[in-house]
Amino acid sequence: MVAPTTETKSMTRKATNKAKTTEAARTKSAVNKLTVLTELMRRPTGATLEELTFATGWQAHSVRGAISGSIKKTMGLGVLSQKVEGVRRYSIASDAA
Repeated sequence: MVAPTTETKSMTRKATNKAKTTEAARTKSAVNKLTVLTELMRRPTGATLEELTFATGWQAHSVRGAISGSIKKTMGLGVLSQKVEGVRRYSIASDAA
């Protein structure tokens, strides 16, 4: 077995730091994208799945998961889903209802 050199240790540290930075950026990006989702869904007409996927760059199943998990459960917002003229639209339920 070969003992790790100083160069190998340095490379491992750099990889670990890069992973932490990437994870932090991903978390920040996800939070910003959740804000985008909620803003689009707060519009009077709501938003279609196509609009939400285009705005976030996520796939459809990821958008639906974010709506179900983060927006409904974590944020505690009411989400309305209705089909209008064959197109499903998602919106945030207003408190005034």
